[in-house]
Amino acid sequence: MQREHLGSRLGFILLSAGCAIGIGNVWKFPYIAGQNGGGIFVLIYLVFMVILGLPVMTMEFSLGRASQKSPVRMYQELQPKGAGWHLHGIACLVGNIVLMMCYASLSGWMIQYFVDMARGLFVGMDKVAIENQFSAMTTNTGTMAFYTLLTVALGAVVCSFSLQKGLERVTKVLMTALLLIMVGLAVFSCTLDGAAEGLKFYLLPSWERFMAAGPFRVIVAAMNQAFFSLSLGIGSMAIFGSYLSKDRRLLGEALNVGLLDTFVAVTAGLIIFPACFAHGVQPDSGPGLVFMTLPNIFNAMPGGRLLGSLFFLFMSFAALSTVFAVVENIVACLRDLTGWGRKKTAAITGVGLGILAMPCVLGFTVLSHVKIIGLSIMDFEDFLVNNLLLPMGSLVVVLFCVIKKAWGWDAFEQEANTGKGLKVRRWMKGYMTWVLPALIAALLVIGLYDFFK
Repeated sequence: MQREHLGSRLGFILLSAGCAIGIGNVWKFPYIAGQNGGGIFVLIYLVFMVILGLPVMTMEFSLGRASQKSPVRMYQELQPKGAGWHLHGIACLVGNIVLMMCYASLSGWMIQYFVDMARGLFVGMDKVAIENQFSAMTTNTGTMAFYTLLTVALGAVVCSFSLQKGLERVTKVLMTALLLIMVGLAVFSCTLDGAAEGLKFYLLPSWERFMAAGPFRVIVAAMNQAFFSLSLGIGSMAIFGSYLSKDRRLLGEALNVGLLDTFVAVTAGLIIFPACFAHGVQPDSGPGLVFMTLPNIFNAMPGGRLLGSLFFLFMSFAALSTVFAVVENIVACLRDLTGWGRKKTAAITGVGLGILAMPCVLGFTVLSHVKIIGLSIMDFEDFLVNNLLLPMGSLVVVLFCVIKKAWGWDAFEQEANTGKGLKVRRWMKGYMTWVLPALIAALLVIGLYDFFK
């Protein structure tokens, strides 16, 4: 089966960034920043993006490009004969499937909120009514199933076309629209009366807020957000590396993707925090910030229905950019395993994911009594991906790239530095061999400790 390749460098950057840019950036980042002191959290987050996120992303890109295979086959191409590293390839496929099992529902929420905002459902509602509307959405099984299946179907349809005519073309349009909408909303939000206080909270580090939030808590939260926002550890970046030419060095490409990912996360905060302060809303409202707090703010604004519609359209685009990338990863893995054509694989993937996503949907209603280690179905699926598969997978990727009897540093360095652009330097070897695995291991242990505590 001949390997498909992307038509342009821009397509690669937008696809990789689209995979990283998702609900975690535009929903989770602002409220986590609000709960952890604002500006000081953002500063520490940026540090961890550089020292934690970029090296692992560079390694994933390198594995994909060197192997020219999907995650489920890439280790067989690179590992020594008889080694067992390829088992992580199966874990990557499982991780992408489990991610879609819960992420499809979350993406469906964003699309539904865009539709509801556009048709004026929230107009005239008070705070209690808006909070009740969110509860009503998650307990309306039929509607929630519809939007979940719509999300899956869109992913399957886009990935049924060739790489350049389907995923690359659609993602370019989607990401361009996303960036234009969010920049426009950020400019508007920053001009509101009272917005200056929100910008001060968000962009200026404060020692007092740092100490009040708890230094260890802020540092761990920033490390978590920087790591998980890039979707590392389940082959999400390796697959796009396999579609990339040898023209560019991979550290520079990882930096471009990281910058775009960070730009979206930070700009989401520029939309939300000035609006919160302008309307007297606490910035640490938590997960309900987007679904319960912001609709109240839009109701209080002139032209709020239009602004709210644009905001949730932007949120929907961010969610779908990840959906398309994850479905592509699943399709690529299944094609490598079976030899099927793209259209057949995409159709089977769509049907399979639609079925597998239903327990999460039903977990809010008829299966609400089902608890796994004390968690609802959605929360358990989220726990599997974020607390286990992502950090453990990233640790495997790093070790595979630095252990001499695996792929090894020399092979990784040669692949990463093929082409032109920013180089992986020899002095980085000590950091990536010893410090980087220790950071990821600490992230894994702290996450599990916090969860079980």
